[in-house]
Amino acid sequence: MTESNNMPGKIHQGRNIKRFREMLGIKQEALAHELGADWSQKKISLLEQKETVEEAILAQVSEILNIPVEAIQNFDEEQAVNIIANTFENCNQPASIFNNSQINPLDQLIKLHEEKIALYERMLKEKDEMMARLEKLLHRE
Repeated sequence: MTESNNMPGKIHQGRNIKRFREMLGIKQEALAHELGADWSQKKISLLEQKETVEEAILAQVSEILNIPVEAIQNFDEEQAVNIIANTFENCNQPASIFNNSQINPLDQLIKLHEEKIALYERMLKEKDEMMARLEKLLHRE
């Protein structure tokens, strides 16, 4: 593991914006549209290359992506990968990964993912119920 390119503990906020945007399935063009008329896909691309992003832009992007500003400011992919790797190596002590205060962005991501799954399951259940009602209506005639 080399630390020549990245100083330890240095967070690349632009890269984090890109990661969260991609995880949420949002295209650069869509994010640019939401940010306003003076934004373009190219400007989003340049934003995602910046190590540090202005507070006002961070606030706008976090609102659009519906994630906390702290997630963009603190998410460290290398640390997350190490935590996940250590979790699999130390299966007897999974709770130990939650003692680190910088895992909050990862917790938020997991929570969002679980909420998405729950929503999808509710939608499937509603679809099944609607199909059953439609079948009843068809069999009445």
